[in-house]
Amino acid sequence: MPSFNYKAIDKLGRPAMGQIDALNEVDLEIRLERMGLDLITFRSAKKSTSLFNSNKVSNQDLVMFCFQMQQLSSAGVPLLECLNDLRESNTNPYFQKVLGAVTAEVEGGKLLSQALAEQSSVFSDVFVSLIDAGEQTGQLPVVFNNLFETIRWQDELMSQTKKLLAYPAFVAVVVLGAVAFLMSYLVPQMVSFLRNMGQELPWNTKLLIAISNIFVHYWWLVISLPIMVVLGVTTVIKDNPQARYRFDMLKLNMPITGPILHKIIMARFARYFALMYQTGIPILDAIKICEKIVGNRVVADALSRAHAQINAGDSMSESFRNAGLFPPLVVRMIKVGENTGALDKSLLNISYFYDRDVNDSMQKMLKMIEPALTVVLGAILAFIMFSVLGPVYDSFSKLKI
Repeated sequence: MPSFNYKAIDKLGRPAMGQIDALNEVDLEIRLERMGLDLITFRSAKKSTSLFNSNKVSNQDLVMFCFQMQQLSSAGVPLLECLNDLRESNTNPYFQKVLGAVTAEVEGGKLLSQALAEQSSVFSDVFVSLIDAGEQTGQLPVVFNNLFETIRWQDELMSQTKKLLAYPAFVAVVVLGAVAFLMSYLVPQMVSFLRNMGQELPWNTKLLIAISNIFVHYWWLVISLPIMVVLGVTTVIKDNPQARYRFDMLKLNMPITGPILHKIIMARFARYFALMYQTGIPILDAIKICEKIVGNRVVADALSRAHAQINAGDSMSESFRNAGLFPPLVVRMIKVGENTGALDKSLLNISYFYDRDVNDSMQKMLKMIEPALTVVLGAILAFIMFSVLGPVYDSFSKLKI
């Protein structure tokens, strides 16, 4: 559907600008009228082809959307006015366009959850399901507040992870850059000198010269081969369910990062499951939704097995224990929640525990990565210097004799 940039005025004569999808000019006027706007001018919106200007709604945008919707709806502001205010005040052009489309759908008679479901690229299934449950129970402000807290937690976790990995990534780039410089510039200058000494070169010097020749004569292969391998593996994982399952299993079984990833997935599952349980979504439906948000096929299959057992009449704690992938802590807290009737609190306690555990584990991993990268760089430099200076030192020793 084409997009249009428009200028309009509301019933009080205030100007409004934005972008909205419409079939043609008539459809554009109808959609704006539903939003309480009168069209002044419009023009077709050009679709950007730049990678840096791609249509995207960040977690921060969703956090602010949920917070503002919670504040406005709690104050008794009508839904359409909330959406119009957020659309006009939003600084993200694409999100402004999305909110305009949602507003038009709500104005046309759809429920908010139905309008959000039309924008599946922005609002996930769990987001839509929670809004739907909030509409049915009359607790929409509470749902928006819970979504605000949950999405903010997820965004903070991602931001913290990026900060922790920033320094190791920088050191790794420096190491690769130093190796590339030494192999492509410094070592070739020393090769002719080493060969002119007329002595048999040791194996490590021959290996260094061979690696340097690869960097100099096959630099295009050195650059393209890793990229091709990554793209090939990504394509296979995306198109082959078995390959995706094996890759997800490999990620969980990695020596250091595997346990951390497992804890992150458990924290995400527990928090979203608690949120859906609080909102009134049935347990079986909540488990089905969680299968889509855990981001790992191995864990999703375990949830599917637990869902089948619960559906057959087994207890929730027993079903999760039999699934074989959920830690004893998760099973124990689920059992406590079943016995006390406070399953949501038990699940939130799981999320809180794993949040702290993940943070501590990542801090420890960072402390391990920093010296490890330093040792690797030192070992590479030592190998190069020993391979280059070793034959030179031997030649000088023979001259003295």
